[in-house]
Amino acid sequence: MAAVLVALYDGHPAAERVRTELVMDGFPTDRVSLTSCREPGTAGVIPAESSAERFREYFESLFDSDAQRCHADQLADRVRSGAAAVTVHPRGEREIARATEILERNAPLEIDREHLEDTAMEFAASSHERPYLSRVLVGNRPESEPTNDSLAYSKR
Repeated sequence: MAAVLVALYDGHPAAERVRTELVMDGFPTDRVSLTSCREPGTAGVIPAESSAERFREYFESLFDSDAQRCHADQLADRVRSGAAAVTVHPRGEREIARATEILERNAPLEIDREHLEDTAMEFAASSHERPYLSRVLVGNRPESEPTNDSLAYSKR
């Protein structure tokens, strides 16, 4: 099973902000998802007769331990009642730490963790304080990064 963090928030807007922050920090969009009544995400495509069953099956698919699978019913009920969940599949210790920091900073109702000790050593989260995307869009570079002009000049 893949490593997973599931944070439950009191509503869709809070979870949406967290998802945006994770992506801005460098987490790929295919490893961060939001699940709510307003935006069911992967749970919305699960073939089941009701939203309750789709949410339950989705959360069960994230956990393989019996204790956590029992908790899937509670997560599904809370999402059906207006809460929203952000799911992150971190890779490596740095991503686990960064994702946990972002999830906790945004006041979750709870965070569930599964298989965090079994992660591969891959990295998507930035090691910088400022999101990498803002450095690219704004054009701010650390002093040590050469500009295109300096590279062109040094090649002559």
